[in-house]
Amino acid sequence: MFQNFRMSMTWLHTWFGLLLGFVLMVAFFFGSLSVFDREIDRWAIPATRIEARPMPSFDTALEPIFRTITDPDPDELAAAKTRVSQPLPDKLTVMTWSAFTTHRDPVLRMFVEFEVPNSPLPDDHIHGSITIDPRDGKQLPENRLAIGSAFFYPMHFSLHLTWADIGYWIVGFAALAMLAALVSGVIMHRKIFREFFTFRPNKKVQRSTLDLHNLSGVVALPFHFLWALSGLIIFAGLYFPVLGTMMRPLAEAQEKLEATQTGLDLEPSGTPGTLASVDGMVAEAKAMWVERGVPGEVGFLIVHHVGSSNAYVSVYRDNTDQVGGGPGLHFQGSTGKLIHEDPPEGAVSAVNSFLVGMHLQRFKHWTLRWLIFAGGILSSVCIVTGFVFFVEKRKRQHSEQRRSGARWADALAVTTVTGMVVATLAILVANRLLPEDLAQRDLWEKSSFWAAWMLCLVHAIWRSSAVLKARTSPAWAEQCWTIVVLAIGAVVLNAVTTGDHLFKTLSEAYWPVAGTDLMLLACAALAAIAARRLQRRATAVASAAADDQDEELREARHA
Repeated sequence: MFQNFRMSMTWLHTWFGLLLGFVLMVAFFFGSLSVFDREIDRWAIPATRIEARPMPSFDTALEPIFRTITDPDPDELAAAKTRVSQPLPDKLTVMTWSAFTTHRDPVLRMFVEFEVPNSPLPDDHIHGSITIDPRDGKQLPENRLAIGSAFFYPMHFSLHLTWADIGYWIVGFAALAMLAALVSGVIMHRKIFREFFTFRPNKKVQRSTLDLHNLSGVVALPFHFLWALSGLIIFAGLYFPVLGTMMRPLAEAQEKLEATQTGLDLEPSGTPGTLASVDGMVAEAKAMWVERGVPGEVGFLIVHHVGSSNAYVSVYRDNTDQVGGGPGLHFQGSTGKLIHEDPPEGAVSAVNSFLVGMHLQRFKHWTLRWLIFAGGILSSVCIVTGFVFFVEKRKRQHSEQRRSGARWADALAVTTVTGMVVATLAILVANRLLPEDLAQRDLWEKSSFWAAWMLCLVHAIWRSSAVLKARTSPAWAEQCWTIVVLAIGAVVLNAVTTGDHLFKTLSEAYWPVAGTDLMLLACAALAAIAARRLQRRATAVASAAADDQDEELREARHA
């Protein structure tokens, strides 16, 4: 009975891993890159290559800029017009101002929230935002794509499939399937402790690939489980909307009760009011943090009910010394008086904050950040080796039966692994080659990514042999050499177009750009090693096949 149970787990592990491994590969690879998304942004947008600094003065620097943001994001505005039956007014009411920065953000993001009148959705708001240089308050061009935080990061949880949130659902289902694959994988491998220490790189492809699959899966098993689970927790509200619908009346009643108790009104009063010095409120918040032994800078600043007599200001510490979030301090807008401090989180909320904070890496701990990056890469290796093992195991069988399933699986595996890396490097190369003043420059960069990935798919299908037998598709090695060329090319282009060559960035210890260049060179080196090994193996297989053919001819002549 136990043997039959193990066999059923093997089936579950194999087919869940194969069918959803393509999605998981994208999620983990781009999730790994997102660990350093702000650093990649610095590489991609040379104008932001400055040192991080505290949030500037609200009274003298930020408030005048907020008043210039009078229009919401065009895409959000277009979507809002489809939800509302009546025409929207030319000028929407501003609800909140907010500014956000981190220890890794030398630039400052500023957001304005607008009310959507007559909307069928409760609390329907749309946003406008700009990015400024905190040194002089100048707005940075909006046509520059923040490749790390605005492209790689959302790719890992949404696949950039925004219609009906389908990308979120696909990734969520893949994460759920991964939890099942982890459990079934542990049940399958009775000798899991031995597999922790077993890797035979010089064996046949199938054996060494399985060893690496087991090793990477066991070493990073806690990471696999924690990240899949925390990812599901982050989007629980999306995956279980019925809970929000059923509990909405209770939540609204609770919000009204809390607003009465705390003095933080849910709605503007309707009468105009003035705003006291926000800098004074920030100074008081910093003094309170010092008194409590947790000095720090402001990470998030919000002005609620802008222009209303009951406006209030929320000040949040950057909390880079802890994994979870921290309580906010709320000041009355008209007087600057402290009216409420968020209480400590309960046990459930604290666990949730810890899991979310760990997943999003809000903390300032570079060793832990690198460990998380390594865990993501190990997860990617586990998925890649699972692909390769599946294909290698079925090549000869499918060849003898004249079936093309292994060929298509091989082509998709090549596209998902090396093809995805090629596309990633292609967008970095395009970032350095496209003219600075090109209209819709960000769209051209995104198009270069998708075009490169599509070309890799076509190339993988073309080069996958119709009679696979035991031979590795040459597309693997050829796309590895493409990775080498693009990775080195990106480093060279960065030096030529910006003057920030590796020697300069290393001597100045500007790690966002130096680290990105070093990782590109490391990627090129690993791809070159892989390409050489693949070509040697292909040569050895071809030589062995030729020897076998000669032996058969000699035996036929002798007979």
